[in-house]
Amino acid sequence: MRFIDQVEIEVQAGSGGPGCISFRREPYVPQGGPNGGDGGDGGSVILVGDPNVGTLLDLRYHRVYRAKRGRPGEGSDRTGARAPDIRLAVPLGTQVFDATTQELLGDLVDSGQELVVARGGQGGRGNARFKSSTDQAPRRADTGRPGESRRLRLELKLLADVGLVGFPNAGKSTLLATITAARPRIADYPFTTLVPNLGILDLGGYRSCVIADIPGLIEGASQGKGLGHAFLRHVERTRILVFLLDVCDAPAERYRILCREIEEHGEHLREARRIVCFTKMDLWFEDDALPSIEGVTPLLISAATGRGLDELRHALGRELEALGREEEGGGGTRPEI
Repeated sequence: MRFIDQVEIEVQAGSGGPGCISFRREPYVPQGGPNGGDGGDGGSVILVGDPNVGTLLDLRYHRVYRAKRGRPGEGSDRTGARAPDIRLAVPLGTQVFDATTQELLGDLVDSGQELVVARGGQGGRGNARFKSSTDQAPRRADTGRPGESRRLRLELKLLADVGLVGFPNAGKSTLLATITAARPRIADYPFTTLVPNLGILDLGGYRSCVIADIPGLIEGASQGKGLGHAFLRHVERTRILVFLLDVCDAPAERYRILCREIEEHGEHLREARRIVCFTKMDLWFEDDALPSIEGVTPLLISAATGRGLDELRHALGRELEALGREEEGGGGTRPEI
C-alpha cells in the first residue's frame, strides 16, 4: 500500500431542506390554520481519527465529498428528515488546514476524535412557525440555509515515541526489523526506504513504545534536498530521537550535519531527548580507536549480531520513564506541532 501523507480535498455540506406551506383541511374543522413542517438539516462532513488507518491514500483518489441536503418539511407539522453525515476516517496525527486561508482547523491525535470540517445547513421553517395574532394564515416558509463548503489540506505527522534518524544506509530499517515485528524493505543501496515505517518495541514489564523509521536524511534536507520536507515533518512529534551513525563513515561529521538539519527544520526539536548510536559495529576492527563526538557517549550496536540492542532497549525505557515523570509533574502532554 502506498504511503500518502499529504492530500487536498473539497468538502461540501448539505443545505437545509425547505420548509412547507400547508394548511389543515379536515371535515368539521373550520379554519384549521397553518401546519407546514420545518425542513430537515443538511448533512455535515466529519473527519474521524482511526488507529486502523495508516495513510491518506483513500482520500488521494476521491477528492470531492458532498453531503446530501435535508428533506423538505411536510404538512401535518411533519419535519423533514435530516440528511446523513459523511464521516471520513483519517490516520491519527492528521492535521487539517483550510487550503485557502492556511488556517489550522484541527489536529486529530486520539482514536475516535472528530472534527466537523463542513457543517450542514439548518432546515427552513415551515409556515406554522410564522403564525401570529395578526397573521393567522401565513403563506411563507424558509428555503433552508446552505451548507458550508471548504477546500482542505490534510497533512499526516506520524505519532511515535521514538524516531530513528540517520543518513541513507545507516542501518535504520535493519534495526527496526531486528527489534520489532516491522518488515521494512532492506537493500544495500541508498534511499531504499522511501516511506516511514512504524514498529512496536517491547520494553518489558508490559511496557512498549512505537518506533518510526524516518527515511534517510542528507545535508540540505531542511531546504528540501533529497527527501527533504516530505519526511522531516514526521520527526516533529517523536519524543526521543535516536541518531544512527555508521561507525565506518565519519560519524562525528554525520552527527553534526543531522543535528543542523533537524534543528533548522524546527526549533522545538532542539529540546528533544537524544540517543546517539554507532551502528555496524560488526564491521569495526576492535583494535582500532573508536571515533569520538564531543559531549556524547554513543551506544555501540550491531543489528546483524545483536550487540548493544539490550542496552538500547534499556536506554529507551529510561528516557521514556523520565519523560513520563516530567509530564505528570508539569501536567504536560505530547506537544502539538
